[in-house]
Amino acid sequence: MPPDTATLTPAEYQAHHGLSVLGGWLPVVIDVVAVVVLCAAIGWRTRRWRLLWVPLCAVIGVGGALIARTFVDDEGLASDPSPLRLWLWTAVFVGSAAVAVVGWRGARWWRRGVSLLAIPLTLLAALSALNQWVGYYPTVQSAWGAVTAGPLPDQTALADLPAQRNTVPATGRLVQVSIPSDASGFTHRDEYVYLPPAWFAGPTPPKLPVVMMIAGEFNTPADWMRSGAVMPVIDDYAHNHGGVAPIFVFVDAGGRFNNDTECVDGPRGNAADHLTKDVRPYVISQFGASTAPADWGVVGWSMGGTCAIDLTVMHPDLFGTFVDIAGDHGPTAGTKDQTIERLYGGAAAQWAAYDPATVMRAHGPYDGVSGWFEDTAKPVGAVSNSTQHGNHPQPASPLGFGGHDDWRDTDEDHAAQDLCAVAQGVHIDCSVHTVTGYHTWQFAAHAFTDTLPWLTARVHTPATAAAAD
Repeated sequence: MPPDTATLTPAEYQAHHGLSVLGGWLPVVIDVVAVVVLCAAIGWRTRRWRLLWVPLCAVIGVGGALIARTFVDDEGLASDPSPLRLWLWTAVFVGSAAVAVVGWRGARWWRRGVSLLAIPLTLLAALSALNQWVGYYPTVQSAWGAVTAGPLPDQTALADLPAQRNTVPATGRLVQVSIPSDASGFTHRDEYVYLPPAWFAGPTPPKLPVVMMIAGEFNTPADWMRSGAVMPVIDDYAHNHGGVAPIFVFVDAGGRFNNDTECVDGPRGNAADHLTKDVRPYVISQFGASTAPADWGVVGWSMGGTCAIDLTVMHPDLFGTFVDIAGDHGPTAGTKDQTIERLYGGAAAQWAAYDPATVMRAHGPYDGVSGWFEDTAKPVGAVSNSTQHGNHPQPASPLGFGGHDDWRDTDEDHAAQDLCAVAQGVHIDCSVHTVTGYHTWQFAAHAFTDTLPWLTARVHTPATAAAAD
């Protein structure tokens, strides 16, 4: 990687490589333009319009925002308090649609056009507010790449790999793969495999360790690269270790948007079987990776954090290390009863079969398994999910969404503390780390950077194992 970016954090790298949509002038311009166009769409018109129809549109807008907020709260989609700005813009968007419909009859042709224009502009402002809360797309470039499904950094085709053997590229290569799901039957999107420079050296690939990367509920495998900006971090690590790094596999645990599988087998798909019976054998056979469980780790954030510990403690014969970034106590899709119904089709016994604490206690002592928990500690003055309603501070940094931190009677790091205590009781070497912040991709990227030296050592990356001690 270029020397001027080698020391940048993921957030800094993104700031240097695109137009920010998390701050700066662009979100302000979007808001101002949306307000101006909406005011033009409303206009002065008639007395009846001003006294009856405009207030009615405002009421419709507020009602739409309340319905949206109630849904987010009831479904447990947000791990941090939602900002007022998001719901104001949601109300404005719904209200703008009402203005276009109610005011269409009798409006001049140009005002009809402006009314139609106000709808996507206010929607864009609402999406901007949402993005500033979650930190999903840090730049215009990352958002555009996701929308257009453009190529990712250092991406190459699977068919081109043989021609690249016996070389030592400056950076690793990212390969988009369509992994067969013969064992699981799980319908999934394309996944990605990162191959470090050392993989290409020599006539045959070395038996490198593997790290499986699992994102959150509302994510795709590519989001680790687009929103998490992990590629420069991994490439920097490889650059500083003679081109040697683990193979990273960016998997699809959901199959589609908002299919919250929690990495279990059930009505939402056999996600666990896909990761253990499809992905792992494929990576071993296709890329010559190590087969040793001690050489395999799982990293996950949000929902993926829960998956990371769950997969490892359920399958110590497949994985030896996990990194749980802001996960929950266990797979969750609402209350315990809702979880049993939604994730397991009403099979209550499956809840215990996938509950990490229950699994660890039933398994008994583990041998050679280790874990790292990293979670957020709310800044002073912030409120927990259990008190979402009311007045909340509005920090400048993005907040969190999509975390499914459903244990609302505890603070956000409580799951990490509880699970690590159980893990230590069954001889799993684990530690808990907290940073001040919120449930965002920026936090996930920071946490990944924090854990990488420890992780690479634990999965026995050549010449790094001593760092694990």
